[in-house]
Amino acid sequence: MWRHLVACLLISLTAAAAPAAETAAPLPEAVRRLAGDWRPLGGGEMTWFGLRLYDAQLWSAANGFAPDTPFALALTYARDFPAERLVDTSVDEMRRLGTRDEATLVRWREELTRVFPEVRRGDVIVGVSLPERGALFYHQGRLTGEVRDPAFARAFFAIWLDPRTRAPALRARLIGGAS
Repeated sequence: MWRHLVACLLISLTAAAAPAAETAAPLPEAVRRLAGDWRPLGGGEMTWFGLRLYDAQLWSAANGFAPDTPFALALTYARDFPAERLVDTSVDEMRRLGTRDEATLVRWREELTRVFPEVRRGDVIVGVSLPERGALFYHQGRLTGEVRDPAFARAFFAIWLDPRTRAPALRARLIGGAS
């Protein structure tokens, strides 16, 4: 019980962003086919008290970050995490950022449970926002599922990209700014 609580806090507490990784992780070929020209915008490392959780890289089909155009967020994990922890943390953050309807959160939890695998150190999950459609998720280059709900996609990617994120320095690096 305590181990689970500490791990949830580890992921959900305010984190610091380290400088962007030197090279961008390649996008899966299936993602590349979704838009004409993907560009890496920025990236950084998510840490908590010096403990590296994952490296993040934001890609866009536009010249810069625009939430109304397709974009992809790639997370390369530095640690092992059970799927349940990823789901719980995501739902908690969506709630914190403004989704208050519990029926909606229950539905989104079910969707996340369906698309999120357990991750091991070195695994990559890519989430793709398709603004009029929803979100696609890839693990190790393979599609794990789609959530056909644009409101879900906005709430999910807000975890990293909303100005109220718990990691504002990482957000700044992802969208191509300096912290």
